[in-house]
Amino acid sequence: MHILLIHQAFAALDEPGGTRHHELARHLRRQGHQVTIIASPVSYLTGTGKAKKVRKQIDDLGVTIIRSATLPALHRSFIWRVLSFLSFMISSFVNGLFVRHVDLVWGTTPPIFQSLTAWLLARLKRAPFLLEVRDLWPAFAVAVGVLKNKVLINLSEWLERFLYSRADQVVVNSPGYVAHVKAHGAQKVKLVPNGADPDMFDPHADGRIFHKKHGLLGKFIVLYAGAHGMSNDLDVVLDAAQQLRAANNIRIVLLGSGKEKPRLQAEAKNRQLENLIFLPPVPKREMGHALAAANACLAILKPIELYKTTYPNKVFDYMAAGRPVILAIDGAIRQVVEACQAGVFVPPGDATALTAAIEQLNANPQKCRTMGMNGRICVETHFSRQVLADKFSAVLESMRSRDD
Repeated sequence: MHILLIHQAFAALDEPGGTRHHELARHLRRQGHQVTIIASPVSYLTGTGKAKKVRKQIDDLGVTIIRSATLPALHRSFIWRVLSFLSFMISSFVNGLFVRHVDLVWGTTPPIFQSLTAWLLARLKRAPFLLEVRDLWPAFAVAVGVLKNKVLINLSEWLERFLYSRADQVVVNSPGYVAHVKAHGAQKVKLVPNGADPDMFDPHADGRIFHKKHGLLGKFIVLYAGAHGMSNDLDVVLDAAQQLRAANNIRIVLLGSGKEKPRLQAEAKNRQLENLIFLPPVPKREMGHALAAANACLAILKPIELYKTTYPNKVFDYMAAGRPVILAIDGAIRQVVEACQAGVFVPPGDATALTAAIEQLNANPQKCRTMGMNGRICVETHFSRQVLADKFSAVLESMRSRDD
């Protein structure tokens, strides 16, 4: 089966960002499927273009990646961001027209606009349309205050319902999304949750090279890896760092990039938070080394009711690395972490509770190790990328048989 994926935010294994789709594509390729991905040359995490502008790549397993022209404006204003989405929507449609003999078109959201391209290509090529929902957009954008214009909200909600109702299959990556997508028009819904590839992480590694490189030897490291955006509530982390100033052996490391990073760096400098370290994002292939250097890892989102539905991918990476999770996110993912006894929950938006959790783990290294290994076992048992990729592949196969 030839599968065409339209995905502006796609990141290959040698790039920073979420690589779930490259991992899934490689698994599908091993099963004998042909996979073509149309992606942006602009990093969704950093907002910058690739150093080498290669239009077409084929990885070592034969996954084809086509980079489609995109306006590099992701980290400017909301309007510029939308223009970037629209530019990719148009260019990916044109490129998709030239991909031959497609048996299934796979759209993914966010951003939602690219899924309109996927739907249209599927209809033109008379192929089934799979819609993968990784984020409840526009609901999240409205809740966090990014999307305020009533006309745009109404148009976005219409587009959401249009796509949900016309997908031959909807796949969600969190059980918290099922009710929402069904209420907004989805007829056939499957859950294939986020997870991690345990083989990418060594839970017994000590991260010594990373410690030496960044002057962290002998420190208790709390590491956050991911986007620095409005949703991530990293101002709370700055507040916690300020409360932890007297703890000389504790360091908080913010690894990643995003629109809010320059402002956060300026604020940290203004507060003279020497216990807070900002580092640039690293490719997924190097993430294991970074997580190995952590004593505990942080996942955090703003205290918004809708965020209780999420299954953040970084949490599963943390668990796969054998590191305890400090979880400032309530809801569905809290149920996972607590059921696995893999971390400590703190109320979102509460810097004092976050400070207390860090101090608690710093004082109990054995508890850290135990929770970390609990998380590792949980990923291996329930959230292994291999198992989930098999489940995803089965969904695709069922769509082909349905079409036949």
